[in-house]
Amino acid sequence: MSFRKVNIVILVLAVALFLLVLHHNFLSLSSLLRNEVSDSGIVGLQPIDFVPNAPRHAADWRQEEIPVVIAASEDRLGGAIAAINSIQHNTHSNVIFYIVTLNNTADHLRSWLNSDPLKSIRYKIVNFDTKLLEGKVKEDPDQGESMKPLTFARFYLPILVPSEKKAIYMDDDVIVQGDILALFNTPLKPGHAAAFSEDCDSISTKVVIRGAGNQYNYIGYLDYKKERIRKLSMKASTCSFNPGVFVANLTEWKRQNITNQLEKWMKLNVEEGLYSRTLAGSITTPPLLIVFYQQHSTIDPMWNVRHLGSSAGKRYSPQFVKAAKLLHWNGHFKPWGRTASYMDVWEKWYIPDPTGKFSLIRRYTEISNIK
Repeated sequence: MSFRKVNIVILVLAVALFLLVLHHNFLSLSSLLRNEVSDSGIVGLQPIDFVPNAPRHAADWRQEEIPVVIAASEDRLGGAIAAINSIQHNTHSNVIFYIVTLNNTADHLRSWLNSDPLKSIRYKIVNFDTKLLEGKVKEDPDQGESMKPLTFARFYLPILVPSEKKAIYMDDDVIVQGDILALFNTPLKPGHAAAFSEDCDSISTKVVIRGAGNQYNYIGYLDYKKERIRKLSMKASTCSFNPGVFVANLTEWKRQNITNQLEKWMKLNVEEGLYSRTLAGSITTPPLLIVFYQQHSTIDPMWNVRHLGSSAGKRYSPQFVKAAKLLHWNGHFKPWGRTASYMDVWEKWYIPDPTGKFSLIRRYTEISNIK
């Protein structure tokens, strides 16, 4: 009789243990589901879309997430699509794209991203609040970028990517040919909030744009006649850097209040006109040069092979272009425009707009229309 009681006790204990394990697993699953849902929010700027569960390779689920921030304006949307497509197809890493745009472009962008070739992309569409720029940008007809708010999205990375410690920012006029993981793994020195490609590197040495000053040092971007600039004691011959592609340590960025520092110099420029009158590049470059003076790391120059848009001619050999990790069409001649260098390389990654709103401008198209 006692033997039977022992068996009953053992059975009851086994059932209780089973129920405890089952309950624990249920709680773990519930917690996991809550984390999945809560990740869809953006603090600060408004999230419009979040696609968390696009198909990925099974081996990639536990990989570190690589946040890539890219701005997508209506008139350049094809550029952003080509850049995103090239990144996605050249990596097996867990990439998530933070696509920054304005409300009136969101539907157009969403329909494009839903096309079959882009179905595997994980992304968030974030609306950029233009009120952030009030009192910080002076409209200048000679500087078209001053009236394009998305140009300044790179200043607000911690708001755009609030839950990440590190992120990549890149312009929409690029094509990535290497594995983005290599760029993400760029080592940043202690105390450095970002890593850029310097303009004095061996690839883009001393490019001079006629009528626009030197595009490789500080004097090409800042007005050294202004007392406030001189008081900073920055050497005018200091090599500048290109802000179209960079890796950011967001923890350090927030610790140093980089965004506030950039906004400070934007306001001072509105009041005092601190930028060079023959600005040698993007209007976003001068405040970045000031804030990151001798306080930034560098990326491999092959990850920002630039000036492809400075003229319609070809400045690099086909072999070099093929070896480049990232091609950058900074300048007036964009690869989706009438004429540009290496358009065939760019078009390889371009996906036609399913809505028909965006179309490439090509010389042969114009000729055929005339005929």
